[in-house]
Amino acid sequence: LKSNPSNNEEKEAQTQLTKSDELQRLHSQALSAYQQEDYGAAISLLDEILAVCVWDAELRELRAECYIKEGEPSKAISDLKAAAKLKNDNTEAFYKISRIYYQLGDHELSLSEVRECLKLDQDHKQCFSLYKQVKKLNKQIESAEELIREGRYEDAISKYDSVMKTEPEVPVYSTRAKERICHCLSKSQQATEAIKLCTEVLQLEPTNVNALKDRAEAYLLEDLYEE
Repeated sequence: LKSNPSNNEEKEAQTQLTKSDELQRLHSQALSAYQQEDYGAAISLLDEILAVCVWDAELRELRAECYIKEGEPSKAISDLKAAAKLKNDNTEAFYKISRIYYQLGDHELSLSEVRECLKLDQDHKQCFSLYKQVKKLNKQIESAEELIREGRYEDAISKYDSVMKTEPEVPVYSTRAKERICHCLSKSQQATEAIKLCTEVLQLEPTNVNALKDRAEAYLLEDLYEE
């Protein structure tokens, strides 16, 4: 303004200053809401700010944290991916994305994202620890699926037992392992055990199509046609 004090520019500058003050006020409110664990309110306020400050990585990371707390991991991933691009060497964003994918049961995408973290910093302790865990689990699952393709069902069952021991804390992996063990039992004509295990899976996931098909096959082996 001092270099070129025309009326138009003064008006524009005043508008921008007013908007800037408003955004700072919203930012303070968003931080306050986050600290008070009112994550829904924080998200609404951050939505308003990010509509203007599209390229702010830290605000996106904060909104991602709120989404995680609100149980909306896919929205958190979207913000974290943007933050990873907007901020150089953002190992923290890659680590968080990898952890979310892991918790959701997508071990392959988790492995891909944690590798991005280690490309930026091969000594990153959290990423390296997660990498070892995901790599081990990924290898066991791939190996088990290969055994199923070869028709080696007993070996596949043993491998999926190992999967449940490798990751006992995240329920999605044990459910998926049980689903695949049920498939192996059904294929190897161990009908009673297959029915029992598939039923266990279907109590957790009533619309699990694979478990329904495998239990149906097991019922056929037992001549239980109505079931």
